[in-house]
Amino acid sequence: MSENTKKSIVVQGSILALAGLISKIIGFIYRIPMANIMGNTGNGIYSVAFGIYNIALTLSSYSMPLAVSKLISSRLAKGEYKNSRKLFSKALIFAFIAGMTACMALLFGAEFLACLYKKTGLERPLRVLAPTTFVVAMLGTCRGYFQGHKTMVPTAVSQVIEQIINAIVSVACTAYFVRSIASEEGKASFGAMGGTFGTLAGAMTALIFFIVLFMLKRGEMKEEMGHDDVCDEESGLIYKAIILTVIPVIISQSIYQLGYTMDDLLFGNLMKLKGVSENVATDLQGVFNTQYNQMINLPTAIATSMAAATLPSIVALFTVGKFDQVKQKMDTVLKVNMLIAIPSAVGLAVLAEPIMSILFPRLKEYHDVAVTLLMTGSSAVIFYALSTLTTSILQGCNRMSVPVIHSGISLVIHIAIVAGLVYYTNLGVYGLVIGNVTFPLVVCILNCRSVIKLLEYKMDWSGVFFKPLISATVMGAGTYGAYQLLGLIKDDNTRMLKLIYMLIAMAVAGVLYVVMLGLLKTYTKDELKRMPLVKKFVK
Repeated sequence: MSENTKKSIVVQGSILALAGLISKIIGFIYRIPMANIMGNTGNGIYSVAFGIYNIALTLSSYSMPLAVSKLISSRLAKGEYKNSRKLFSKALIFAFIAGMTACMALLFGAEFLACLYKKTGLERPLRVLAPTTFVVAMLGTCRGYFQGHKTMVPTAVSQVIEQIINAIVSVACTAYFVRSIASEEGKASFGAMGGTFGTLAGAMTALIFFIVLFMLKRGEMKEEMGHDDVCDEESGLIYKAIILTVIPVIISQSIYQLGYTMDDLLFGNLMKLKGVSENVATDLQGVFNTQYNQMINLPTAIATSMAAATLPSIVALFTVGKFDQVKQKMDTVLKVNMLIAIPSAVGLAVLAEPIMSILFPRLKEYHDVAVTLLMTGSSAVIFYALSTLTTSILQGCNRMSVPVIHSGISLVIHIAIVAGLVYYTNLGVYGLVIGNVTFPLVVCILNCRSVIKLLEYKMDWSGVFFKPLISATVMGAGTYGAYQLLGLIKDDNTRMLKLIYMLIAMAVAGVLYVVMLGLLKTYTKDELKRMPLVKKFVK
């Protein structure tokens, strides 16, 4: 593999990682006003609907970009341009059938699922999400086509466009339905439905973007096929290749998505068995899935997106057998990950109260519950960041099934923990947060064990974990002290003053963390130079 090719892989990976990060940030931002408008019950219905929708996507279309990309790139590498185009057309047919099947299942099974999950009004958002599964199936196939041509730009641009439209339509439709409906029960259900209109509108816009792009590139695609004299591949063999490529990804992703929706299913049913009303259970699910999970997902996305920019080069180095350089890259990406994840977890814990007050001012009924969930469950940031990263490393080293097995083991343990804590104790929603921490923790332990064994890798435990953790602990103490001290100087509970206090405390946190990292000599100059963005500051 040439140096230019390796650079191209890294650049394209970085583009996709950056687009993913931007999309996550947009998603985080628009969910805050939407959550405040929707209320706890609406958030509970919306989050359960999305858990079911993600399962439908995983089974029907989530794997299409990867599968189409892999199969097309392999044919292009052999100069089979006609076969690559034929494969794309067959993939569209496959996506049409899979997407339409998922669409019909959600559309006609919406009332059954509302009854199964013990959620009155769940059928409304599910019926909007039903056609979305079909649109996303077709969209994923289009993205895979361009990724197979080793260009991530169309996928990256479409992701950002999709999320911007999603944000605008979701907030607008949620506000419209909540204001238009008189009954409280109707407000929650129709508000959740309004939020799902944004998902459909965003996916439709992205698909239109690709249709226009294909029309513009029609001449170029015809010219490409003119250089191909290879015999046509049989349609049966193409469908077989698609299915065999899709199945491992479906199994892998289904395990992750099942964990989320199983929590919703278990919590709703077990709380009813314990005599808790449906409204209370739905409200608590809304707090957990929106106020807690939203805050956990953002720093995890930032850490993993930065790491994703380095992962293509790990794959390239492993392919040519440069294992020492693979280990060096792993060192860098692990340290970058924990450099962000550990202080994020500590910061969320010590500033949980002002975060909830500032971001979710209208969700006051379970304010204390949301604060406690974030304080006790913020460590999940570290474990999710690490489990996602180690999963990618194992898959990049051609160990596709290993993280799937680890996730399956962790899911079984997770279900047992959540079911036991919710039913046999009075922890209620806190049982969910314990399960949310233990699931990625078990995956981390098993993945790290496999990575160490596979590459005979000696992890720098001090540089990756212990020194950042000590630095973050000192940072957390200083941050909490600064925030409390400012409150003593002027005791005022207004949102604006809390925001000012929190921003000052975060500035203190940044200074303390950097100083502690320096005092502990956490990273050498060479390590800093290898880290994305950091090396510019070192110079």
